[in-house]
Amino acid sequence: MSRKAVILAGGLGTRLKPFTDTIPKPMLPIGEKAVLEIQIERLVQHGFTEVILATNYKSQYIEDFFGDGSNYGVKLRVSKEDKPLGTAGPIKLLEDTLVEPFLVMNGDILTLLDLDCMYQFAIKQTSNLTLGIKRIVMPYAFGNIFFEGDRVTNIQEKQDIITHAYAGICIMKPAILGRIPAGQYYGFDTLIQSMLADGEAIFKYDISEYWLDIGNVDDYEKAQSESHKFS
Repeated sequence: MSRKAVILAGGLGTRLKPFTDTIPKPMLPIGEKAVLEIQIERLVQHGFTEVILATNYKSQYIEDFFGDGSNYGVKLRVSKEDKPLGTAGPIKLLEDTLVEPFLVMNGDILTLLDLDCMYQFAIKQTSNLTLGIKRIVMPYAFGNIFFEGDRVTNIQEKQDIITHAYAGICIMKPAILGRIPAGQYYGFDTLIQSMLADGEAIFKYDISEYWLDIGNVDDYEKAQSESHKFS
């Protein structure tokens, strides 16, 4: 059975200028490989047989680079949106072909996540959506002062701020596509809020492995310094 993955590769990469003036963000080099090459190779290693690149900005650049995917051992096709459709809207364009559970990944994510384990977990759940989440620890630089009126009553030492972020990777089941309007700009946040408002279950999958979003220059430079992880 074909196992499909959709990579959202249509972003403008405005936070990574000037790097993205000539190269689309998912094609930026990490060591000797482009981000998309690393992602596709990881998907193939974990049992995915077909990859669909959902594109907009510099679509032809991406299509010319990858061809049909045969050099990577995968069936590859490019889907191009005619106008910006957000993060969920481009998936609606693929409704006819996404007839089995499928993975969706942002085109600026680098991770050593076991994608097969996440997929196997998700297909056993009753939910149509399983979100990969990452625990983010942010050091907080200041102590917290407590007071009554003008009198200080206590101080709380610096504490890390811990959040759990959507990691830009999810598993969807085909039924979810009925929630996404055709031809409209529609984001993942809106999709999630709509499901929760209707009482529909959404599951999460914790990512303990290496994960990095290269959405800004600092993180891109960090990814370059850690390129050996993907060699």
